[in-house]
Amino acid sequence: MIYTISEIAKTLKIKEVNNPESPISHLLSDSREVFNPGETLFFALKTANNDGHKYVDELYNLGVRHFVVQTIQSEWKNLKDINLLHVKDSLLALQKVATFHREHFNIPVIAITGSNGKTIVKEWIYQMLGSEKNITRSPRSYNSQLGVPLSVWQLNENTELGLFEAGISMPNEMTRLQKIIQPTIGVFTNIGDAHQENFKNLKQKCLEKLELFVNCDVIICEEGNKLLDECMEATCLSQKSFTWSYNNRSNSPLLILKVEKLEAKSFITYSFLGLPFTVELPFTDDASVENVTSSIAAALYLTTSIETIQEKVKQLEPVAMRLDVRRGKNNNIIVNDTYNSDINSLKIALSFLGQQSAEDSPKRTLILSDILQSGFSDEALYKSVSDLADSASIGRIIGIGHHISDQQKLFANIPHIFFDSTEDFISSGIWNEFHEETILLKGSRHFEFERISELIEQKNHETVLDINLDAILHNFKFHRSRMNPDTKIICMVKADAYGSGSEEVAKILQYHKCDYFAVAIAEEGVVLRKAGIKTPIIVLNPEVSGFNQLFESYLEPEVYNFRILDAFIKEAQRRGISDFPIHIKMDTGMHRLGFTEEDIPLLLERLKSQQALKVKSTFSHLAASESWAFDDFTTQQISLFKKLASALQDGLDYTIWRHILNSAGIERFPEEQMDMVRLGISLYGISASGLDGLRNVCTLKTTILQIKHLKKGETVGYGRRGDLDHDASIATIRIGYADGLSRQFGNRNGHVLVNGHLVPIIGNICMDLSMIEITGLDIKEGDEVILFGDELSVIDQAKKINTIPYEVLTSVSSRVRRIYFRE
Repeated sequence: MIYTISEIAKTLKIKEVNNPESPISHLLSDSREVFNPGETLFFALKTANNDGHKYVDELYNLGVRHFVVQTIQSEWKNLKDINLLHVKDSLLALQKVATFHREHFNIPVIAITGSNGKTIVKEWIYQMLGSEKNITRSPRSYNSQLGVPLSVWQLNENTELGLFEAGISMPNEMTRLQKIIQPTIGVFTNIGDAHQENFKNLKQKCLEKLELFVNCDVIICEEGNKLLDECMEATCLSQKSFTWSYNNRSNSPLLILKVEKLEAKSFITYSFLGLPFTVELPFTDDASVENVTSSIAAALYLTTSIETIQEKVKQLEPVAMRLDVRRGKNNNIIVNDTYNSDINSLKIALSFLGQQSAEDSPKRTLILSDILQSGFSDEALYKSVSDLADSASIGRIIGIGHHISDQQKLFANIPHIFFDSTEDFISSGIWNEFHEETILLKGSRHFEFERISELIEQKNHETVLDINLDAILHNFKFHRSRMNPDTKIICMVKADAYGSGSEEVAKILQYHKCDYFAVAIAEEGVVLRKAGIKTPIIVLNPEVSGFNQLFESYLEPEVYNFRILDAFIKEAQRRGISDFPIHIKMDTGMHRLGFTEEDIPLLLERLKSQQALKVKSTFSHLAASESWAFDDFTTQQISLFKKLASALQDGLDYTIWRHILNSAGIERFPEEQMDMVRLGISLYGISASGLDGLRNVCTLKTTILQIKHLKKGETVGYGRRGDLDHDASIATIRIGYADGLSRQFGNRNGHVLVNGHLVPIIGNICMDLSMIEITGLDIKEGDEVILFGDELSVIDQAKKINTIPYEVLTSVSSRVRRIYFRE
């Protein structure tokens, strides 16, 4: 739907605007995701990490003319034909505009909340009802104070059912979401400890979540949860409930009578209002049984026939909870989103594609299937797709399916080729020609795009390092929120980003405005420059032999002694370069590299006698900032550094930055952040001081190859080190010391996690394989094995072999496949 800017202004109680009939069809909160600027309204949001007001000029130059702002800045006075809608709170204004839009619809709207399962229940309801109704739903897990209004804005003239999820992390948030969604049907999945830290207890959180349903006609939930039942009664909502239950003696209209689990599917027998029926579910875990029951209850309430439900449940597909990035053949990068295809998720995926490729790269390829059940005409739908692809600088589009192929005329401005089916695409062999491209695979499950992924993905064995890019961002923003607004953050991406992959990590951090990167050697910086990283990069251990790389890739060296300084001055002068940035390192007690107090006079003399180099910053390295026992020494280091930095600053006629805090220093001495800080191991989810609030980034996992049942007295592995003093079941797993698993973990020194069970490694670690003991446990060949991750901390694993997490992370071999994902 399209509104005029005057209608939006009236909603925000703003009386006068320029060009009052200007159309508004898009709401924008991220300046990097401009689409159709002439019809865009930008909300300048202020957060702990950023300020949207900084991007008004940039957006104006891109054609945006309508802005919601909290402050009016003097530099905007010369911008012509601009609307600045001045409000107290831009986020609240966005929510008011979404509420205004929601009030134009008199349709059923389902709102889903709970501690777990919200997105899966939402997607399964969509899969069950999408062929019968035109549904507008939240893209992915857009369930926050920002995500909900952006989701509700997607309601359009063709929508017959709204389907939105809502999540909270603080008290008093749900009332605001209720006003935006205005649900008529509520689904409460469950109540648990997720995001519990800001609530007094579970009861407070449960009552807060129920605020979403105050005006609902019905609330779908499980009967028999004592806390939920109590809260429903306290809020007078129990009389509106449509419950389901595992207890066949309850009065719930929907009862689970029996669950029969086979190898790859379950058969669930229900009773609905006394009538039995059975569904075949292509999943076997308990959470899926619970989630599908909530989905079935919603479908039944909306009078969907049991026959349709049985048919749709049998066809339910796994919900892709994440976008992931994989290495492809021929130096390609694959952004994999093959289970979800609609116009809203396409916008998200294209934004992510932009983060993973060089800016304005001509080698961005979109492989897109037909978008099913959109509610729009094919011409209107694929015109929007074409506009989105053009806005995202897609260099080539490959369409697969009859509908998109019939609209290929709409893609005249983008190089394109179309196929009627996935089979036709595979048979064409065009995928063999992909080279050094960033490829977005975006397809409905029906088109089996995983077949394409298998063809173009670089093949590695089944040992995988999952890297959660959302966790990287969380940790970055967590530390940013604890910094002074003007403090710059240097993110350490040396040693291949501590084993996580420097290119992918740097791309996502660059997109989110990281100030600086730091690498160990020039070659690491060159790799980042070739990957499209334009953010300034410090090289911490430069060598004279690498000066050419420093100059050609504009990498800023650390200078720590006179040999390097003199050689660098000489080379810069030979090239006719002036004011090349360098970073002066001081030795304040680490006694590894750096100038000393005695060096300062001569250092100043050398620096002032030339114009080739210019000091950008001076810094030092704390030796023991993580240890309370050495706080006196750390304080002495900081004091000495301030003295040396002041002496250097006093001798120069320009300003230089100062920084001394590493991760532990950031956590324990935030008052000493100065101009910059260096964020290292904490960026990757490992607190150097026990600080709460970081998220795990890396999960190393493999699979079980074979299981053997051995008798007491037999041995396992090389050297017969794995003695058995009892009958035992032994599983061989696909990881060894060539993958980075230290041999010190062998012989029961280390453990792994399988199906929730902590089991020991037995015998010596082999080059490519290891063995674990799984006696008496329900574990089978092919099951996943976790070496470290969310439930098995890399910190704890490192302690088992008397080392540090840095070593465990950076030891993971390059032959282990990295998969990058966003939730």
